[in-house]
Amino acid sequence: MTACLELVAPAGTPAAARAAIEAGADTIYCGFRDCTNARNYPSLNFDLQEMEETVAFAHDKGKKLLVAINSFPRAGEPEAWHKAIDNAASLGVDAVIMADIGLLDYATSKYPDMRRHLSVQAAASNAPSISFYRENFDIKRVVLPRIFSVEEIKIMVEEIDLETEVFCFGSVGTMSEGRCFLSSYMTGMSPSSDGVCAPAQHVTYEEKEGCTHSCLGGTTLNCFGADEPAAYPTPCKGRYLVNEKSTYLFEEPVGWNTLEILPQLKAAGVTALKIEGRQRSRAYVAQVVGTFRKALDAMERGEEVGASDLHTLAEGSKQTTGAYKKGWK
Repeated sequence: MTACLELVAPAGTPAAARAAIEAGADTIYCGFRDCTNARNYPSLNFDLQEMEETVAFAHDKGKKLLVAINSFPRAGEPEAWHKAIDNAASLGVDAVIMADIGLLDYATSKYPDMRRHLSVQAAASNAPSISFYRENFDIKRVVLPRIFSVEEIKIMVEEIDLETEVFCFGSVGTMSEGRCFLSSYMTGMSPSSDGVCAPAQHVTYEEKEGCTHSCLGGTTLNCFGADEPAAYPTPCKGRYLVNEKSTYLFEEPVGWNTLEILPQLKAAGVTALKIEGRQRSRAYVAQVVGTFRKALDAMERGEEVGASDLHTLAEGSKQTTGAYKKGWK
């Protein structure tokens, strides 16, 4: 069995960072306020002063802070990403979370002592690909895609001999994480390079024939009746007409929750649990972190992990353990 699982929490704002730490997170992860991270939304993320203050706050509390620099520069335009790496190094963050090979090479060459984690955005989903990053860029931890069963994670941990971080709560995610371009076809802004999926300036809601249409870039992605809440329009979670039937073609809105399988994840050799949701409120962060903190502490005392009370925070008010229990078919 491994040591106590590290609880890694999202922090989209300084207020959320403080809420996460006060609720019991061991580690928080943040991004700079630009295209260098994959949650580049208005009113989110940190300027340089806010990041410096949050690093100091985390370290004062004995906690760690990771910076996500996990989007991909366009060819010949790496300056913003290089600056983000430089700033992270100067602030003394505990690790950078990265995906792009060129940026990893820059960070490894210029800051060899700065700890590097491989982002899920790299879509590294087998031992040889993960080993490539370890051997060439000395990554210390890999964030695994949400496609493995617990047994497959156990085998992966044994093969790669590396710290592993897995998602424990939040969005289910698509099968090819870090390789999503659906939104860019509708808005011209790339989730991979601009760091934003379904940017707010391209979102509209229209009332038609008693229904609410949620649209992205002028394309209707879903239609909701009067008794349904109108969800934010993202392409992978839209309802489409297939054989004259309206259905969730890619991914049905449902929340990822692993509370019931925490002992199995620990037994598989997982190092850290990652809560998804840097775009969510500090109240959300505090409640989810607090619930997982209690569950992990109970597990360390040899007690059973209690039932989840997080269904109201789960997307679509539904929860799943996804591939962790059954694998992809």
